[in-house]
Amino acid sequence: MKRGKKYAEAAKTVTRGTLYDTAEAISLAKKTAVAKFDETIEVHIRTGCDGRHADQQIRGAVVLPHGTGKSVRVLVFARDAKAEEAKAAGADFVGAEELIPKIQNEGWFEFDKVVATPDMMGVVGRLGRVLGPKGLMPNPKSGTVTPDVTKAVNELKAGKVEYRLDKTNIIHVPIGKASFSEEQLNDNFQTLIGAILKARPAALKGQFLRSVTVASTMGPGVRINPMKLA
Repeated sequence: MKRGKKYAEAAKTVTRGTLYDTAEAISLAKKTAVAKFDETIEVHIRTGCDGRHADQQIRGAVVLPHGTGKSVRVLVFARDAKAEEAKAAGADFVGAEELIPKIQNEGWFEFDKVVATPDMMGVVGRLGRVLGPKGLMPNPKSGTVTPDVTKAVNELKAGKVEYRLDKTNIIHVPIGKASFSEEQLNDNFQTLIGAILKARPAALKGQFLRSVTVASTMGPGVRINPMKLA
């Protein structure tokens, strides 16, 4: 993949093969975010898990203290009093069965997160093939299938992020924007890592965090020493 001049210059500030302390890595990730837009700072964690085994799966969610820097549009599937509660909490869209054809047939996806009350999962389940591949399917483990729609909406708006293993056993999570201060990014990083360390599967043998990399959207990866995080 051919990279531009800006990337090449930014990459020179990162020493390949070096494992940095968290604070220095975050500082470098900010400095190497040289695009004309406010780049997202992401963390990529390669684990020692084998996601093919159910007892080594990792999935959860955590509220970052400083949010992600992105405004989140929340869709809530609920009826009656719960629908009114969702609207009062600030949900962007609230509905029930009538939304199924709009999403399925019209390709309507003007939302970033989906919440559902437990009684609505029979309805939402019909959207599994559409929402699943986009990572939008509500799930009890991430707190998006819940009777407490007020809490769910508030947390998502405040900067709740989900973490889960992908097919290569890597976790990818945004921790903020390049415009955030180093302290804000560090706070968010520590909160995320703390949650992931607690989520370590009991069945896992050996090293849990194989590699931890922080990078801006268009910038080079900066590796953090995983042994100092465990």
